[in-house]
Amino acid sequence: MKSMVEPLEGNKVKLTVELEESEFEPALDDAFRRLAREVRIPGFRPGKAPRRLLEAKLGNEAARQEAFRHSLPDFYAKALKETELDAIAPPEIDITSGQETGPVAFDAVVQVRPRVSIAGYEGLQVTIPRPEATDEEIDRQIDRLREQSGELTEVERPARDGDYVTIDYTLTRGGDTIHEASDELYEVGTGAILDEVDEHLRGAKIGDILTFEAEVPNSEPISVRLFVKGIKEKVLPEITDEWASEASEFDTADELRADVAKRMALVKKVQANLALRDEALNALVELVTDDAPEPLVETDLERRVHDLVHRIESQGATVEQWLIATGQTEEDVVSGLREGAVHGVKADLALRSLVEAQGIEATDDEVDAEITQLAERVGSTTDKVRAQLENAEQIEAVRSDVKRGKALEWLLEHVEIVDEHGQPVDRAELAPAASDLADVAPDTSETESDDPAPAGGSEE
Repeated sequence: MKSMVEPLEGNKVKLTVELEESEFEPALDDAFRRLAREVRIPGFRPGKAPRRLLEAKLGNEAARQEAFRHSLPDFYAKALKETELDAIAPPEIDITSGQETGPVAFDAVVQVRPRVSIAGYEGLQVTIPRPEATDEEIDRQIDRLREQSGELTEVERPARDGDYVTIDYTLTRGGDTIHEASDELYEVGTGAILDEVDEHLRGAKIGDILTFEAEVPNSEPISVRLFVKGIKEKVLPEITDEWASEASEFDTADELRADVAKRMALVKKVQANLALRDEALNALVELVTDDAPEPLVETDLERRVHDLVHRIESQGATVEQWLIATGQTEEDVVSGLREGAVHGVKADLALRSLVEAQGIEATDDEVDAEITQLAERVGSTTDKVRAQLENAEQIEAVRSDVKRGKALEWLLEHVEIVDEHGQPVDRAELAPAASDLADVAPDTSETESDDPAPAGGSEE
């Protein structure tokens, strides 16, 4: 078999494949065997008629067409492997010779994964939050701990954010009641019911009856009737050694504050590392001026839609219920997922270009380690996963994944890092010391916005 590649416009190529008649003959034999099971020849059981009789009855053209239908995909796949083409879409195949007899030749026009330019990748600068907790942030975290020990006290003044009000309320739409509650203790400013509820409760007094309309995206307005029955404010305890010993495992307020500061510093470093990864990859993607190939975008989009539907259903909800709860349309969601898919495809192409530019390789040991990790994730054995990958001819895909992972590591090690004020950030500041990890006591506090999120996801 002979294969030749001719570049075409864009990221398309024409792959020309030529087969000697002897190379095509086994496929023709298989075609005749399949036809023999379908054609009745007097004196022979189905599938037992000799080829010469089938040729006489059916002619050679029908068998060749059957052979083309079954064998061309295999010949095409073999040619892709021989030419090392990275096809990203189904081919358009045109048989150019051998339809009736003789050697076979066909052309396959196919889109291949493009190589994108990332000129300037060696001088990238990224901005991340400085990995340290300020006194104000530590104070806020201490206040969250104090909130847990706070006591509610009746007040006569109008309600404001942070107050707890006792309310009766009814929500109706089109004259029908959709929800009602009595004696509910509600914290003003949380938006837990509707944003308009908080707007009307600010400044409200005991005994007020509030009626108003609340707008809801993609739905009719909701009518709200609300009765204010009581107002309380939360009084926080003083920061004393006695309070610290009751609220934590520490004997003094200073010890508690030191632990909170250390814990928050660790969280800040995690967040800074996540930001470094995201911003470095974003900066690399910005260098890509080519459009993301649509076949790759569609494949990534399908994966994202599947993952989203799976997450929604795993929470016991339907997609329709989730759309209503989030105030989104299906078109809004797909549009947002498509933007992520485009970014993800460009990130993948950029990392592949970085692999090539830096001559990054993946050793067999690194590929083995990746397969072992994959086996652990799917709850299987390394040997079984390796066999599955080998049967599917996906070992090189794993090697490519390892290379792109190493390219991302190279990028993170070489970008210039600055904080929000443009001041350099030393990479040593991003690595938690072993003593920090050992000294932090478990479950001292619980952060809100400062919680680290898992990296996860695809390379984007």
